[in-house]
Amino acid sequence: MPSESLRWETLQALKNSPKGKISFDPFWLERGEPLLAGCKDSPSLSPIAGVILERLSSAPLQKSSSFLGSRSGDSSPVLSEVSISSTGSVADVSARTAAFSAAASVKNEREQSLSDKVKDESPEADVSGVSSPTSLPAISLLSPKAMEMAGCIIKVQEEHREKAKLALRVRQEIQEKHVVAVASAESEQLKRFEELMELKQRQEYQSMRDMMERETKESIGRQEKLKEEQRRRITLVNLRLREAEQQRLREAELERQRQAEGRERLRSLNSIQEEILQLNQLLEPSTQTKTDLPPASLSSYSTRGNQLCSQVSEVVRKTAEGNFPSLEDMTVAERALHEMRALIRLMQEEAANVREKKKKEQEQEEERRKQAELLAKQEGEKKAAQLAKEKAQRKGLQNSAEDVTLKWYKDLQEAASRCAQSFEQLSSAKDGQTKKLKLELQKAATIPVSQIASNSGSQLREIFDKIDKLLSGRQVVSGGKSVSTSQHPQGLDFASYKLAEKFVKQGEEEVASHHEAAFPIAVVASGVWELHPQVGDLILAHLHKKCPYAIPHYPPMKEGTPVDEYQRILGYRVDDSGVEGQDSFLKRMSGMIRLYAAIIQLKWPYSSKQGPVPHGLNHGWRWLAQMLNMEPLADVTATLLFDFLEVCGNALMNQYRSQFWKLILLLKEEYFPRIEAVTSSGQMGSVIRLKQFLETSLQRRQISPPRGQLGSGFWRS
Repeated sequence: MPSESLRWETLQALKNSPKGKISFDPFWLERGEPLLAGCKDSPSLSPIAGVILERLSSAPLQKSSSFLGSRSGDSSPVLSEVSISSTGSVADVSARTAAFSAAASVKNEREQSLSDKVKDESPEADVSGVSSPTSLPAISLLSPKAMEMAGCIIKVQEEHREKAKLALRVRQEIQEKHVVAVASAESEQLKRFEELMELKQRQEYQSMRDMMERETKESIGRQEKLKEEQRRRITLVNLRLREAEQQRLREAELERQRQAEGRERLRSLNSIQEEILQLNQLLEPSTQTKTDLPPASLSSYSTRGNQLCSQVSEVVRKTAEGNFPSLEDMTVAERALHEMRALIRLMQEEAANVREKKKKEQEQEEERRKQAELLAKQEGEKKAAQLAKEKAQRKGLQNSAEDVTLKWYKDLQEAASRCAQSFEQLSSAKDGQTKKLKLELQKAATIPVSQIASNSGSQLREIFDKIDKLLSGRQVVSGGKSVSTSQHPQGLDFASYKLAEKFVKQGEEEVASHHEAAFPIAVVASGVWELHPQVGDLILAHLHKKCPYAIPHYPPMKEGTPVDEYQRILGYRVDDSGVEGQDSFLKRMSGMIRLYAAIIQLKWPYSSKQGPVPHGLNHGWRWLAQMLNMEPLADVTATLLFDFLEVCGNALMNQYRSQFWKLILLLKEEYFPRIEAVTSSGQMGSVIRLKQFLETSLQRRQISPPRGQLGSGFWRS
């Protein structure tokens, strides 16, 4: 560009000047001096250059004025002057021309700096521009030789200038290339530096991210450890809480059992106290007005009776403070009761002896007197007639069942024993496979019976079908596993025995607690009994063994039989803690009698066989008739008669009609007083219930259907 070239020319001129020698100093940057500050400033000439230009520009003007003033005069001085000027030294001309050129270049540079749009002029234009304002008057006055010489000089100068310009341009291009190379190198270096910085930044970012990830992982790991520790602690706390809850439940259960046992002992203690007080009244002298005992004997008996009453009262007084009687207290009370009974027995024996003695004395007196003999004879006849009458009244009552009934009972027990012996090999198996099969068969036989309920008829039918399949040798699913009685030769006997045992156990436990449960259990048992008679016989065998009153039979106590064993024969539960209480015993007997009364009147509604129930109402009539032919037992007879009639009375009434009402009337008028006679005052609850039931039934001439009976709508559910 023109401005760039003028700058280089200016620099060249400054370089050629004495004061334009620039010395390079490598410590400019260290001193903080800008290296290119002079290049960016506008070029300017010093004041000395201005004085030189003024002197150079004023000399030719003086010469021109002297030349013009002498044209009208002599011409020789002019020629001489011209010659002198023409023949002057070339150095002076060159100096002047250089001065004019410098001035012109300065002027042109100023003009170029004012105008950015002026293009670079050619060398000829530069020469004319420099020499035109000053040399034209001189050229016109110089000689041709001088002019030629000046032209040569100017031409040489122009060539040198062109060469200088070319050299400057080449140098400028080299410098520009060098600057470009340096700039590109610096740019590349700057890029490398930026890349290095970016790399360091990425590395720092990556290291920071790795550090954050490590910290995050460590934090997550710590959190997981904390969570795991928290879960472990929660599990431990829950386990401790469960253990504490189980311990509390066990303690509550033990406390409940202790309370129940305590209440049972308290009831027994109250019964003992009541009986002792009643017996003690027999020992009082005021009540023995008709006895023949001497007053001393009566006083001793009364004193001992009062002492026994005091012992029992002392035990009862402890319970009045909120405590239950202990086993030692019960032992003391029972011992006092036994002693009281023995005391009464001794008194009665002594009274009998005294009466016998007096009777003998009276007989001796009657022998001495004929009239007394006649009276004694008549009295004997009356006594004989009375004894005969009482014997006739007691002729139909007995303490045991009939021979036919006992034979039937023994046959059932023998059949059950043979069945139990037949699967002895299966029940006592040692190998694991047989044990597993035995367990699965037992589950398949007992679990369906436990599931019997009065929810719907379809559910009962499913349970009956499952039991029928098991007894028929087909596969049944129990606990997610298939099992069949055909998998073992003794499987059918084992399943039948366990099934019958479970039916009776349901009556003993479930029916005893919920009386309405007797009907769904009984209808399934009746259906199984009809299709598989062996199961029915086993049900009767288990029922008679646990409840001999279902025969009915009162087993006598044989000589040498322990008391615990005899109580077990009567149906009581006997274990290490002793014999169960009377209330628990009556509750179990009631449940089994109710189940039996329901079985004899129900028939499976989906049975394909025609005919009556396999063990029908005729057995119920036989049981009721035999119960009335046997001596009543305190608390037991009244309870069982009430339960049996409440469940089966409506069915017997519909079946036997007038005969049934005759039997009920006989029970009310003749047999019920015997029950009252053997029942103590503390056992009158069952007697009162039976009495109210009989009176209501006879008054209405109707017995209502039992609660829980399955109607026709039940089987459609």
